[in-house]
Amino acid sequence: MKSKISFLLLCCILPISLRSQSDKPFNNVLYGAAYYHEYMPYDRLDEDIRLMKEAGISVVRVGESTWSLFEPRDGEFEFDWMDRILDKMHEAGIKVIFGTPTYSIPAWLWHKHPEVLLTYRGGEKANYGIRQNMNITNPTFLFYSERIIRKLMEHFATHPAILGFQVDNETTSRGVHNYDFQVSFVNYLKKKFKTTENLNKIWGLNYWGMTIDSWEEVPPRDAVTNTGYKLEWARFNRKAVADFLQWQSKIVMEYKSDDQFITQCFMPAVQDIDQIESSRYMDVMAVNIYHGQQDDLTGNEIAFGGDYFRSVKNTNYLVTETNAQTIGWTSNTQQPPYPGQMRQNVYAHIGSGANMVEYWHWHSIHYGQETYWKGVLSHDLQPNRAYAEVSKTAHELQKFGQHLVNLKKQNDVAILFSHDCNDALNFMPFDKNSPAWTESTNNAYRNQLAAQFHRVLYQNNVGVDFIFPEKPDFEKYKLVIIPSLYVASDELIEKINRYIKNGGHLIMQFKSGFCDENSMVRPVLAPGPLREACGFYYQEFSNIKDLPLKGNPFSVTDNTAREWMEFIIPETAKTLAYYDHPYFSKYPAVTINNFGKGTLLYQGSVFSDQIQARIIKEALSRAGITSPDFQFSWPLIAKSGTNDFNKKVHLYYNYSSIDRKFKYPHASGTELISDQSVVRGATLTVRPWDVLIIEEK
Repeated sequence: MKSKISFLLLCCILPISLRSQSDKPFNNVLYGAAYYHEYMPYDRLDEDIRLMKEAGISVVRVGESTWSLFEPRDGEFEFDWMDRILDKMHEAGIKVIFGTPTYSIPAWLWHKHPEVLLTYRGGEKANYGIRQNMNITNPTFLFYSERIIRKLMEHFATHPAILGFQVDNETTSRGVHNYDFQVSFVNYLKKKFKTTENLNKIWGLNYWGMTIDSWEEVPPRDAVTNTGYKLEWARFNRKAVADFLQWQSKIVMEYKSDDQFITQCFMPAVQDIDQIESSRYMDVMAVNIYHGQQDDLTGNEIAFGGDYFRSVKNTNYLVTETNAQTIGWTSNTQQPPYPGQMRQNVYAHIGSGANMVEYWHWHSIHYGQETYWKGVLSHDLQPNRAYAEVSKTAHELQKFGQHLVNLKKQNDVAILFSHDCNDALNFMPFDKNSPAWTESTNNAYRNQLAAQFHRVLYQNNVGVDFIFPEKPDFEKYKLVIIPSLYVASDELIEKINRYIKNGGHLIMQFKSGFCDENSMVRPVLAPGPLREACGFYYQEFSNIKDLPLKGNPFSVTDNTAREWMEFIIPETAKTLAYYDHPYFSKYPAVTINNFGKGTLLYQGSVFSDQIQARIIKEALSRAGITSPDFQFSWPLIAKSGTNDFNKKVHLYYNYSSIDRKFKYPHASGTELISDQSVVRGATLTVRPWDVLIIEEK
C-alpha cells in the first residue's frame, strides 16, 4: 500500500526547498555516452573502459532499460552485475548517471498483471514486446515501480561513482485510455468544475444536446467532439506525467546525497508534457536531441531544444542523448556525419548552455529494433572515425572546458510557448495539411508557428529564451514574440496588455485572443480583450492559398502569405502590408499599433521565413536590441555567454562545406582551440563544419 499512498498524496505535499544547479555548478563540461554492457555480445567491460579513458570520456549513463536484469523474477533482485560496472567506472574516474528502469517492464510483470498495459483510444490494447507500453497511473504498476526504485536506491545511492539519477525515460502519457484513467479524469473534473451544471455551461454541452446530469454520464474520450473536453483531457494527460515524475523524484530524494542531482531525459517534442511541473523536484533539466546529419545538419534542433530546456529552470541543462553515428529504427535513414560534424554538434550544445553532452550510445547494438541507431563504436566494436572525433573533442574539453561550463546567457528576446494553444489548434486546425473533419496530430503550433519564429531568430543570430503562460516573465525582455495565442485566460491577456503599456514590444500572430482558457470562443468582436492593444477588430476570416503581399513591402524574393487571413479593420493600428488579391486587398496582412509606451505588431497570416526575418529585424531595432553578430546569418552562426571567470565567450559555427570568413566584431581575446590571440576587426576563417571559440580578455 505504500506506493499507492505516496502517489495519491503527491499533490497534497507542499513544495520543498531544492538545491539548484547554480548552488553546485559543474566544474567542467561532462562528455560521454549511455553505456549498456548488458547488451554486449561478450564481456568486454575492461576493454570499453580502457577505450573510454583513452578517448577522454568523463560520464556514462546506465540502468534505465534493464528492470528485467535487476529483478529477473518477482521479488528476486540481482545487483552484482551493476556493482561491477560502477566499481570499474569509479576506478577509472568516470562519473555515472543512474536511471530508474521503469519505462520498460519485465516480462513477468505483464504476464502476471496484464492490467498494467495500456488501453488506447478506440479500445486497442497494448501488447508486450516494446517499451513504454504501460499505464503510468496504474496502481499495480506503481507498486512494483516503487519497490524496484527503493531497492535500487537502497543498494546504489551511496556509490561514489554516481553523479546523479535519471527518473524514468522520455516519459509521456503514452496515449493512455484505460478505464481507471477515465475515472481519475472524471474525479479531476469534479474537483475543478464542482457541478455538472457548471461543466455544461463552460463546455457548451447544450450543443447537440450533450448535457450531462451526473458525473457518471461523462463519456470516454474516444468519440468526443467537444473542444473544451478535449483541451481538459490534454491537460489531464500532462498532469498525469507530472504527477508520475514528481512521485519518482521524491522517492529518489529520500536516498540521494546533496551533491547528487535528479533529472529526466525529456524529449524535444515539447508539446507532450508540462515540463515545469514535471521537473518541480528535479535539480537540472535534461533533453534528448536528435537531428539531421550531412547536408541536413542546420543546428536548428540543437538550438530549439537548448533554448527551451534552459528556459524551464532558467539555468544550464544536460544533453542525455544525441546523434553519434547514424539513427533510425530501420536502415533506410542512415546519415553518418561528415568529418567535424560530431565535434561541432558538441560545441553547439555547449553554446546553448549545455553542461553535458552524452551520445546514445557507446556501442552499436547487434540485435533488436535499434540495430541501426548506431553508437560511437560500430558493430565491430573497434575504434573508428567517430571514436577519433570524440577523442579529439574530449581532450579539447579537458584543456579548456572550464571556460565553457555553466555558460550564462542573457537574452532580450523571448517566445511565449503555450501547450494549450498547441492542443487547441490541433482540435481546430487551420493549416491545409490537416484533416478537414477531424482533429489534427501535426502540432502545427509547435512545428510550424513556434518553430518558424525560433528558426528565424536562430539563423539571424538573435539569442532567445522561452517563457510560458504558467510563469510569463514578460518584464525581463525587450521583445516578446507570441505565436497564435488561440487559447488564453483574461488574466494572461491582461499581463500582455500591461507589458506593452509599460514599454514592451510585442509580435503577435493570427487567431490570438479568440478563445478563453476553456477553448470557448469569446462572444465579442475579435480579438477580444486584445482589441485595444492591437488597434483593430475583425469579424471574418478565411483559409487562403499562397498570396503575394501587395507591392512587396518587405523587399524579399519569397513575398508570400499562406494558410490563413483575417479581415482586419484598423482603428488605431497602422497597416504595414496588404494582400495582393482582387477581393482581399483592402484588408491588412500586417499591422502595428502604439499602445501606451510600447508597440504591438500583428501578423494576420503565415509568412515566409524571409518576410518573418524582416519583421523581426525591424522589431529588434524598435526595441533597441543590438549585437555585432546580427550582421551575420546562417550558415555562419554565432552564440555567446558569460563563463565562470566572468568573461564573455563567443562561438562561431560554419554549417556548410566551404570556408566562411568574417571580421571578428567583439573585444580582443583568445581563441581557445588554437590558443591564438584575436583582436577586434581581425578577419577569421571558420573551416567547413567547424567552430571557433573566443574568450574575451
